[in-house]
Amino acid sequence: MTDRVAATTRRNCVRSMVMRVAAALFFVVSFLPAPSGITAGVAAESYPRRPIRIVVPFPPGGPTDILMRVIAQRMSELWAAPVVVENQPGANTAIAAARVAKMPPDGYTLLAVMDVTMVLNPITNRNLAYDPVKDFAPITLASKNTSLLSVRADDGPKSVKELIARAKANPGKLNYGAGILTTRLAGYLFNREAGIEVQYIPFSGSPPTVQGLLTGAVDYIVDGAVTSLPLIASGKLRALAKLNSRPLPALPDVPPLAAAAGIPALDDISTWIGLVAPAGTPREIIDKIRQQIMAIYAERAVAEKLEKSAITTATSTPEEFAAFIASELARWGSVIKESGIEFN
Repeated sequence: MTDRVAATTRRNCVRSMVMRVAAALFFVVSFLPAPSGITAGVAAESYPRRPIRIVVPFPPGGPTDILMRVIAQRMSELWAAPVVVENQPGANTAIAAARVAKMPPDGYTLLAVMDVTMVLNPITNRNLAYDPVKDFAPITLASKNTSLLSVRADDGPKSVKELIARAKANPGKLNYGAGILTTRLAGYLFNREAGIEVQYIPFSGSPPTVQGLLTGAVDYIVDGAVTSLPLIASGKLRALAKLNSRPLPALPDVPPLAAAAGIPALDDISTWIGLVAPAGTPREIIDKIRQQIMAIYAERAVAEKLEKSAITTATSTPEEFAAFIASELARWGSVIKESGIEFN
């Protein structure tokens, strides 16, 4: 009897030990990284499970903000999780970019980027707190925008050549405004090629730039068409030229700047918008986001809404977007070097 009790006790001890070892192994294994392909596949299949945040590095009301809000609203309707836009302007988009670069690469924090973020900041700022190539995973190009050279309708010149003549008659007395490096650079190039001396007034984005023109803080602006369109339609502003030769249905009679000024070197100075995620975000999630944006753009109601806002949609694969950024880095690096422009 004693032997049977002892045997039973030993079996129970062994069974208990096995269970404890199994539990310990389960605990350890559960915290080990699973193979990346399995993790990414499972993550993409269940994505999104919670709210997604798109950080826009500009104040509300500009082209990037408008486009991202259209995308976010439609994504929220199509997906079970809400998609929200968070505005964080400052330092030519660098504050928001540096912040998002440090976020977990799980697809739940995205960044709306522009040529400024991915191209001009790296060229003009040696102390940038983020690396546009190493810190981000490209998702897709989202838009190629048309910028305008605009004046007040009440006392502004009626043509680009009249503006040039006025500036030459008053050297150093006229001011121009721009809200991002691309439009500032466009203004520099216009002033340089036209041979005029004009003072630059900085703004933090499109709405403040337009407001600066309305209040008389500047004599003309170079800015995206989106914010100015309602004021042009109401007769408060006048668009003298667009900074590329692409059709602009909202303003079909506005000429390209190169033609209006008679300066071929000003042929195409376009801004663009894209979407990126923190580096390391699973490719399956990136593709899921990109495919959803493509589907949204294909909807007629969305296309019409964006067209009325003068936003020209564009999409790309992550590889195409990365190649486009590389080509823009080479292009603008050359332009800035040749122009002799120095940025503070």
